[in-house]
Amino acid sequence: MPDPTAPPTPPITLAALLARAELGLHRIAGPPDAEIRWVHTSEMADPYPYLLGGELLMTAGVQLGDPERYVSRVVAAGAAALGFGVAPVYEEVPSALVAACERHGLPLLEVPPRTTFSGVARAVWLLMARAREDELRRVSEAQRALATAASRPDPVGAVLRVLAGRLGGWASLVTPEGSVPYAAGREPSGPAWAALRGLVGVVAPSADLPRPAPSRKPPEPVADGSSARGRPAGRGLRPQTPAPHTREGLEMPEEQRSPAPTRQQAGSPAAHALTATDTVDGTHLTAYALTGPRRLALALAAPQRAPGDHTIAGVAAVLLTLLTAERQGADEAARSAALVRMMLGAAPEEAGAPLGAGPWVVVHARGTGTPPDLGTPLIDTAGPTVRALVPADREVTPHPGWTLGVSAPAALDGLAVADRQAARALARAEATRAPLARHRPAGFTALLDPAEAAAHAGELLAPLSDPLRTTLRNWLSLHGSWDRTAVALGVHRNTVRQRIGRCAALLGADLDDMDVRTELWLALRSAEAHSGQPSD
Repeated sequence: MPDPTAPPTPPITLAALLARAELGLHRIAGPPDAEIRWVHTSEMADPYPYLLGGELLMTAGVQLGDPERYVSRVVAAGAAALGFGVAPVYEEVPSALVAACERHGLPLLEVPPRTTFSGVARAVWLLMARAREDELRRVSEAQRALATAASRPDPVGAVLRVLAGRLGGWASLVTPEGSVPYAAGREPSGPAWAALRGLVGVVAPSADLPRPAPSRKPPEPVADGSSARGRPAGRGLRPQTPAPHTREGLEMPEEQRSPAPTRQQAGSPAAHALTATDTVDGTHLTAYALTGPRRLALALAAPQRAPGDHTIAGVAAVLLTLLTAERQGADEAARSAALVRMMLGAAPEEAGAPLGAGPWVVVHARGTGTPPDLGTPLIDTAGPTVRALVPADREVTPHPGWTLGVSAPAALDGLAVADRQAARALARAEATRAPLARHRPAGFTALLDPAEAAAHAGELLAPLSDPLRTTLRNWLSLHGSWDRTAVALGVHRNTVRQRIGRCAALLGADLDDMDVRTELWLALRSAEAHSGQPSD
């Protein structure tokens, strides 16, 4: 599961930031390799309580004090690097600070007087945006290649070959007993292969999982390497579960953590996971559970782990689950083929016969443990959100430990809208702490003339940007609750307050007036209906 404290954009390397010649940054201490997730400026004597980890911390040394203590606290907070602005407080970077950063392995950048801290922050965000665009492009191209491979005569082998090529490593299907019916790419080394079989035992447990061959020594708990800044790295076989959360998002000391599940423990329900990762001999290992009675696992070994790899592998896992379903009947095989055709761009009506015209409902679910049984084989368990296509006549009920959002019934050509409806319903359920929320129909807005309502909405809402409209809509739908709106949008409650205040100023309206709220709500619903966006 992704780190909830990490931004949605991929990190950038310190080298990429230093390559921006217009900034004039120079690394004067610490290692050259670091990943930056965000920028934070602080002139506090101890910024530790306000750091999440991964920051480029910018300071002019107003309250530097003891450089040794300052650097040790910054390292303990997990900062990626320190940027020191020379002038007006210091004419040059203090030598004691340079020495302390060198001792603690913290990259230290000299920021010249002509370069503003906000300019550095802007450069970081631009680099992150570019990295995000590159990641999305790479994922999109890989999805198309995987879908094309799934339609070939040998679909399982073709999908694995494409996946191995895209990840630059080895891709295979492994049974709980350790056999490999399909594989593509260069097989990993003995220790890495043994560790990968251990990961398969975590995601696809079996009581009789064989021991590794004698020529391949058993996996030992391998550290990814202690961070140069002193933060402990993960050890051994560990499924991807949320990291123990402590103050400021830092990991707990090793002795306070629960031990990683061993191969003997892996068969227990508590240890079962959908994804497990490890790193051995510099090779990144991942195992994905494929749903189905055969309990196969997708096992991957790659020399590096790039942004987007998890998404690409998740798409492949879904396709392989469909392609390896045991003893498919004619109906199931036709459905799988129809899904592949739709992924390749076929019109929904072409897939209507094998899939059924519907109506269907789309269900989005998030939670822990075994995914909910929704009574349908059309389910996607890759990623943090489980998505399913359920016949509309089948009742969707709450499941313990899971939060569900359910769309309105839709035909095949309306599934894209239904998918967005389910996503919004899930966000509303999480914000209101309800186990299940359903899409709400248009109601009173259906009585308005669509063209007139859309024209009035466009004029009324014209001053608001898309982020402000989204914030206002969520705030109104949640009865003006700052906290629930913040949860639904994934932002801080103060950000919600600032945005709503901005909306009030731009509209010149009193948002405490119920008449104003009602008019804005109808306008937002009308605008969504006119643009084809779902509302709930």
